[in-house]
Amino acid sequence: MSSILLQDPEKMPLIIITGIPSSGKTRRALEIKSFLEDKNKKVEVLSESELVIKSGFDKNDFYMDSKKEKAIRSEIRSSVQRTLNSKDVLIVDGSNYIKGSRYELFCLSKLYKTPQCTIHCDLPGEHAWLLNCDREEDRYSRDTFDALLLRYETPNNKNRWDSPLFSVTPEDKLPLDDIYHSLYSVDAPKPNMSTQSPTVSATNYLYELDKITQEIVNVVTAADQMGITSDIKLPSYNLIVDRSTSAAQLTRLRRQFLTYSKMHQVDLNQIAQLFVQYLNKSI
Repeated sequence: MSSILLQDPEKMPLIIITGIPSSGKTRRALEIKSFLEDKNKKVEVLSESELVIKSGFDKNDFYMDSKKEKAIRSEIRSSVQRTLNSKDVLIVDGSNYIKGSRYELFCLSKLYKTPQCTIHCDLPGEHAWLLNCDREEDRYSRDTFDALLLRYETPNNKNRWDSPLFSVTPEDKLPLDDIYHSLYSVDAPKPNMSTQSPTVSATNYLYELDKITQEIVNVVTAADQMGITSDIKLPSYNLIVDRSTSAAQLTRLRRQFLTYSKMHQVDLNQIAQLFVQYLNKSI
């Protein structure tokens, strides 16, 4: 990347690592992982480089092929959505050089009410190039390196999707206590109204039936707009919709479910589960 509440035991922070090639991103990710594990937090690192290798791509060819890059970015986005849960910390270790991609991850944070922060590994381009040349293997070619430098969109603390932002050079000591505070001592972001869960009440069956099913449709639609087309989590109900579909089909399926449920009333506590089962069988 599962209900994210404001109490420390239930938080599931998301940490975005970003920087130009050879700026120390993986080293910083591992430092944070070790620090949090010492505080009895379970931490998972989602590595862009490992996904590239797993996909069988040569790193230099990969970054010069927009279709391959788009596929990996989509996999990262989907993996974040699948991995987020109520207990673990997720670190996304990669260039994350496109601000639009960082914004999409921010939207996932809002969707699941997840605290997050951004770690920017700040390093001048020529310094990073020299570090790249010192590598014994897995180096960037000059063309690929320069192309990534030109594409890199530096994070800005004024952008809500980059904030809170911690910029560090290779010589800096990570402000680990401040990072921890930014994740565990603040409120999680409020979700958009379209993805916020209603409070279930038994006082009005038809009202609750309409609200619950619409909430589920909204979450599926929001996830689909961010490119998440499978294993769509519904954190309010601890359920998963197997795959997305068009807005028109979702509306049609919801209308069919409402018609049946108005004729055959079910327990309010079972509405979400039954609707999700209906969607999974129908899509």
